[in-house]
Amino acid sequence: MIDQDGTFILTLDEVEVGDPAGDEIVVRVEAAPINPSDLGLLLGPVDMATLTPHVNGRVGLMGRVPHERLAGVAGRVGRSMPVGNEGAGTVVAAGRDVAHLTGCRVGVIGGGMYADYRRLKARDVIPLPAGVQARDGASMFVNPLTALGFVETARSEGHKAIVHTAAASNLGQMLQKICLADGVPLVNIVRSPQQAELLRAIGATHVLNSKDEGFTDRLREAIAETGATIAFDAIGGGTLGGQIVEAMERAAVGRLSEYNRYGSTEVKQLYIYGGLDTGPTIMNRAGFGFQWSISGWLLFPFLQKAGAEVTGRMRDRVVAELTTTFASNYTRVIGLAEALDPAVLRAYERKGTGEKFLIDPGRD
Repeated sequence: MIDQDGTFILTLDEVEVGDPAGDEIVVRVEAAPINPSDLGLLLGPVDMATLTPHVNGRVGLMGRVPHERLAGVAGRVGRSMPVGNEGAGTVVAAGRDVAHLTGCRVGVIGGGMYADYRRLKARDVIPLPAGVQARDGASMFVNPLTALGFVETARSEGHKAIVHTAAASNLGQMLQKICLADGVPLVNIVRSPQQAELLRAIGATHVLNSKDEGFTDRLREAIAETGATIAFDAIGGGTLGGQIVEAMERAAVGRLSEYNRYGSTEVKQLYIYGGLDTGPTIMNRAGFGFQWSISGWLLFPFLQKAGAEVTGRMRDRVVAELTTTFASNYTRVIGLAEALDPAVLRAYERKGTGEKFLIDPGRD
């Protein structure tokens, strides 16, 4: 909850779940991951330094949203927002039309998953294969469908190779495995030698450390070699996105048979899908030519545009490769109350590569 004066309150509350309607189920939540997309709703633009334990009898935290950031969350001011995009658990009650799901373990997408129980439409769940545990199915939607969505987007727009930033994340590892299996060249950009080795261990060919001396030259070489003309950027702020577009333009100009005062005719596309750097996105347009585009990419608008056939095919692949291509590794499992401990919250708010937290409501 964010109030009009910028007061931020994050609490663990009791709410009535209610009986399921004919097409609804009630799931006992057994696992729910903390994704960067969850943090955007969970914390909004709160000043992390202001967080203190909430003391009005409920488990929670209180903080402040700076006045200059309130305009960006005007639509949610005064509204209590449940959090948790996805998860997994066991169906403990079902409506008459979906009674066959009772007792099934399912993966769930539908929001509000940081809870003991969740009532939702049966269409928003996928039964997990026999023997698959809740923690294995908890992250079967956001990261897997995003990684598959990147490849689908690239193909549909006529690009033959991809650039990806913050590439050693769980999502980045999935994308690399997909690209290897599907024969799509991928240029991975990371920020440490350890992250680079992690990707090379799963078969990555092009891995660049943006902190290394000579990174810009190596980026241009990798893009020229692969022919990449589309990038998916998890960083958002800073100059990296602009460096990628400029490297694409340099490579494309190198393929021209004659000089063009407007630059290359190949379209260079940068999609920003994350905000690890919340500062301004800095683009040096002088190096881009005129055939380029920069825009945002979000999973759910993509799925809506892609349609039922593409979405169904993607979901089927996730289920088939749930414990291989789309396996998620968790570094820490916490309970609901633990998630509101200031020290624990600051740990998962860092969004460190290789650090993924899982909420198990049964731990409380």
